[in-house]
Amino acid sequence: MSVRTQSSEQPADAVHRAGFACFVGRPNAGKSTLTNALVGQKVAITSNRPQTTRHTVRGIVHRPDAQLVLVDTPGLHKPRTLLGERLNDVVRTTWAEVDVIGFCLPADQKIGPGDRFIAKELAGIKKTPKIAVVTKTDLVDSKALAEQLIAVDQLGKELGITWQEIVPVSATAGQQVGLLADLLIPLMPEGPALYPEGDLTDEPEQVMVAELIREAALEGVRDELPHSIAVVVEEMLPREDRPADKPLLDIHANLYIERSSQKGIVIGPKGKRLKDVGIKSRKQIEALLGTPVFLDLHVKVAKDWQRDPKQLRRLGF
Repeated sequence: MSVRTQSSEQPADAVHRAGFACFVGRPNAGKSTLTNALVGQKVAITSNRPQTTRHTVRGIVHRPDAQLVLVDTPGLHKPRTLLGERLNDVVRTTWAEVDVIGFCLPADQKIGPGDRFIAKELAGIKKTPKIAVVTKTDLVDSKALAEQLIAVDQLGKELGITWQEIVPVSATAGQQVGLLADLLIPLMPEGPALYPEGDLTDEPEQVMVAELIREAALEGVRDELPHSIAVVVEEMLPREDRPADKPLLDIHANLYIERSSQKGIVIGPKGKRLKDVGIKSRKQIEALLGTPVFLDLHVKVAKDWQRDPKQLRRLGF
C-alpha cells in the first residue's frame, strides 16, 4: 500500500499537462471544501449538511507546468426522488468523462454502506485512474488515521480497485492539499491549458450567485429544510444612471421552497432570517463579482418541485 505524505520533485524539462479530475464520495465527505482548498478560493458551496452541491462546479488550479480542472459532483446516494435520480445520472456521466477520479472518504467515520455503494460503482469504471483521498484528517489522531488508511486499502483489494495513491488530507487545516495536486497532475494528459490564466471556474456567474444565496439560506434552517430550497437568479443588471466609478449591480432572485408552511421558516420572525440571508450572501456575491450589489430576494412556493420533472427543468436541474 502506498500512502503519500511527501511531495515528488518535478523534472526541469517537464511537459505541460491539462485535464479533468473529479471528487466523488458520499454526501458530506468533504468534496467541496477540498475543491475550494485546491483552487485557493471559494468556488464550490460548502455546508455542514449533506447534499448541498447540485451543479457540477468546476474549480481550476493553475500551475506553470499544468492546469487541473476539478469537477465537483453531487454526492452519489440511493435516490428517493426524481431529483435524486437526476443527480446520480450527473455523477455517472461525469465519471465517464474525466481523466482521474478522487474518491473522498472522511477520516473520522468508519467505511459504511454508502462508501461501498460508490466503491462498487467505481470498480466498474475500469479505464479511469483512481486516487483514494482520506479527508478531514484534522479530526482524528494518528492511530485512527492509520486504521482508516488500512481500511481504504483493504476496500480497494476487496473490490478489485487499484488505487494509484492513498492520500490523507485536511482541507480546512491546509495539510497535504498541495501534495494532492502534485499527485493528480501526472495523471493528466499532455496538452495546452484548457482555460485562460486567472479563470477559477467556468460556472456562469448567475449559477454561482444562486449557489451563494442557497448556501446562506441553508445555514439558518438547520434540520428543518435540508433539501427543499432552490434558488433562481431571475436577472442581474447594472443599475442605470450610475457614475462609472460607483457602479451597482441589481440582482433579483427567487428562493423556492416546496410547501407554503415552509415560508415562515425561511423568512423568520419579522423577516429577520431572510434579511440575514440577504446580508450574508450579498457580501459573498460582492467578493465574487468585485462590485457593489443590491440584492432583491423573494420567497416563493413551487409545490413538491423535487418530484416534478417540469419544475426541476425550470429550476435548472
